[in-house]
Amino acid sequence: MKKRRDTDKAHAAVGDMPAHKDQAMTDCIFCKIARGEIPAKKVYEDDEILGFHDINPQASVHFMLIPKKHIASLADAGVDDAPVLGRMLAMSGRLAREQGSAEGFRAIINTGRIGRQDVMHLHMHIIGGAQPLGRMLPASHG
Repeated sequence: MKKRRDTDKAHAAVGDMPAHKDQAMTDCIFCKIARGEIPAKKVYEDDEILGFHDINPQASVHFMLIPKKHIASLADAGVDDAPVLGRMLAMSGRLAREQGSAEGFRAIINTGRIGRQDVMHLHMHIIGGAQPLGRMLPASHG
């Protein structure tokens, strides 16, 4: 496996996950951010959840919420993960308003190759701002 530098773009290619779970948590860029090893512009933090601005914002408001516990994707989440995922959803509205998206926002969890998940650590994008967002998917998505 090709070694990545932390200064490289903070998006690992899908399928570039290490073979062992412990190695994944050690090498995972979002785990490193959650541990404070890589700086991030935080919008929220508690014992289980971290919110920080996206390094490549797609709108005037664009931050992510992650569980500090390593969960590779939404497809890998289990029943035991429901409380933290529920809290992420429940706090998203307040945080979006605090960041400047008073009239709504989009919450996106890309999952796996088909969902175009770039970093294999579950993360929820919160995207919004003062202006309406574009369509979620193009009209023809054959």
